[in-house]
Parts: sequence; structure tokens; C-alpha cells
Amino acid sequence: MDRTTPDGEFVQRLIAVQDRLYAYIFSLAGDTNAADDVLQQSNIVLWEKADQFRPGTDFGAWACSVAHYEVLAWRKKRGRDRLLFDDRALGQLAGEVESFSAQANDLRLALRHCVELMPPRQRKLLDMRYVPGMTVGKIAQQLARSAASISQTLYRIRAALADCVERSLAKEGPA
Repeated sequence: MDRTTPDGEFVQRLIAVQDRLYAYIFSLAGDTNAADDVLQQSNIVLWEKADQFRPGTDFGAWACSVAHYEVLAWRKKRGRDRLLFDDRALGQLAGEVESFSAQANDLRLALRHCVELMPPRQRKLLDMRYVPGMTVGKIAQQLARSAASISQTLYRIRAALADCVERSLAKEGPA
């Protein structure tokens, strides 16, 4: 693919994978400042190598692979530090983290899908519960219901979401 700048689809994929990439990098670097720097550098490299991505393959895995090399470069610049893993251990850890990162992303997408399928009243109650500072008691007051009733309804909503997520992931098969 001969292009001077990445296309819109590439940009969308890059944006969508930022959380996964950051989690991957942070798990290998173990430092938020380093993870921020390595993520920024990884994004630059991904942008420069956009023409090397092959549509139909796993963008997240490709991006994590690029990020892995950027973590190695960061480690090399940092020099010898007794607290860092050796390259072999880092490679093993990277494989585990990448797998976990992909699974976490699949879970997040399945949860988002399941929340979208919820009836509006249930979704509103769930949204209310996760507003910072909002308690079951405050929700009960606003809705003129008992706190026990709200707690039971939230329990049922969470159980239904868990079942939906499990079914969604089972349909998709292993990542």
C-alpha cells in the first residue's frame, strides 16, 4: 500500500487500541511516566509504519508487537538497572500480557454490546449507580424505592450482564 499518510480506517484502529497498548506497555515498563513516553513513541512508529499493516490481520497484536520493540528500546536507553527484567523474561512476560490485553479488550467490547442491549430503565439505573458519589441510598431516594429494592435490581442487572458477556464471548470463540 503506497501512501504518505495513514487513512481514516487506520486512524480509527489506532485510536481504538490505545487502552490496550497502554496497558501492555505499562505492564512491561512498570512506570506510568515511562509508559506514557513509550506509548507516544509507539504511536509515532505505528504511524510511520502504517503501510506495513495488512488489513484482515489483528491490528492490536501488530501494535503490541511494535510497542514491544519500543519497550526494548526504552530499556536499552535506560541502561542497566537491577530492577528490570532481563530480555528473555521480558519476552515471556510480553506474550502473557499481550494475551491478557486482547482478552480484556474482548471483555470490554462484549460488555459495551450487552449494555447497549439492556432495556432503557435498567441502563439508566446502572448509569446512575456509577456516577461518582452516587450511592444506592441516593438512587432509592430519587426513584422513591427502598435501598434494598435498588440493590436487588442492580444485582440482577449485573448477573444478566455477566451472562450476556459470557454468551457473547462463547459465540466469538477464543481470541
